[in-house]
Amino acid sequence: MKANSILEEVWRIKDQLAAEAGYDVDQFFAQLRAWSEAHPHAGPVVRNAEELRRLAAGASALALKDKPPPKV
Repeated sequence: MKANSILEEVWRIKDQLAAEAGYDVDQFFAQLRAWSEAHPHAGPVVRNAEELRRLAAGASALALKDKPPPKV
């Protein structure tokens, strides 16, 4: 079986966050709420399928660029 580096990183971060909260779920969520308040989300928040459909319909104008921007 081939090691999956992405899963290994997720597990490592999960273990780190659990340790920081003292393996206490209530403490973990308190820290998560504090972090969320300190780092507000600037993008759209999708709460249901209808909002996702509206957002996706408006995204048809978005396109990926063929080339990355020049390095400065």
